[in-house]
Amino acid sequence: MSTEAGHEAVANAPTAGEYIVHHLTHFNTTGHAQKDIIDFSVLNVDTLFFSLLMGVLGLFVMWRVAKSATSGVPGRMQAAVEIVLEMVNEQAKGIVHSAESRKAVGPLALTVFVWIFLMNSMDFLPLDVLPNIWQAITGDHHAYLRIVPTADLNGTLGMSIGVLLVCLYYNIKIKGFGGWMHELFTAPFGSHPLLYPVNFAMQMIEFLAKTVSHGMRLFGNMYAGELVFMLIALMGAAWAGTATGVFLFAGHVIAGSIWAIFHILIVALQAFIFMMLTLVYIGQAHEAH
Repeated sequence: MSTEAGHEAVANAPTAGEYIVHHLTHFNTTGHAQKDIIDFSVLNVDTLFFSLLMGVLGLFVMWRVAKSATSGVPGRMQAAVEIVLEMVNEQAKGIVHSAESRKAVGPLALTVFVWIFLMNSMDFLPLDVLPNIWQAITGDHHAYLRIVPTADLNGTLGMSIGVLLVCLYYNIKIKGFGGWMHELFTAPFGSHPLLYPVNFAMQMIEFLAKTVSHGMRLFGNMYAGELVFMLIALMGAAWAGTATGVFLFAGHVIAGSIWAIFHILIVALQAFIFMMLTLVYIGQAHEAH
């Protein structure tokens, strides 16, 4: 009976393609993959949950470090936070020249960096652990769950739209509503009335391009990293059933280790790039054409 059960389990096991598709499908309000590029009726519950969880975790860690901070020799956590604070502060000073604006922009940039770093770091968790726990809780062996919020285009574009709204706010605050409207119709080609439509179209394209590229850059890197981890996991899963199993297992361990080390750089670098672009776009909102 046990042999028959084993053969049945193997026969019912998902193919490599089915495994990847399942892991790339969100737990959302529809119960299936999002079909349209834009569909506001679909809410990816897993992206929302893990985004909020990492945000709360980041706030808690920063609060604990601030509460226990000492003027003497700092501990490792305090030293790490101070390094990040100094890095963000120096970048903000170099890009946003208004000291008044930096009072809000500096903390915003720090929040962006820490939050995205924590969300990206979810990719380091073993691929099947949380999805398997979720399947056990729900009793559904086909339940969907994705744990990397930044590998969801909806999440990254949501953050980039948030940055866009901040930029619009500073455009109006610094230049005044009338001044900003004037700039929309007179830059970059000049103030001739015949150029108003062209100038306005170029300004809209610029805002759109910045926002889309801002979100797409983060999503593309994290999605690709998640997919590579899946392929490496499949390599490890295939080793037991092939004549070249030992080599597949060795390749799985070596490739997994190398990619994990390289991915540490990607996780930190993508958080830094998103933060820097946030500062650059807000800094541009302070400048008149």
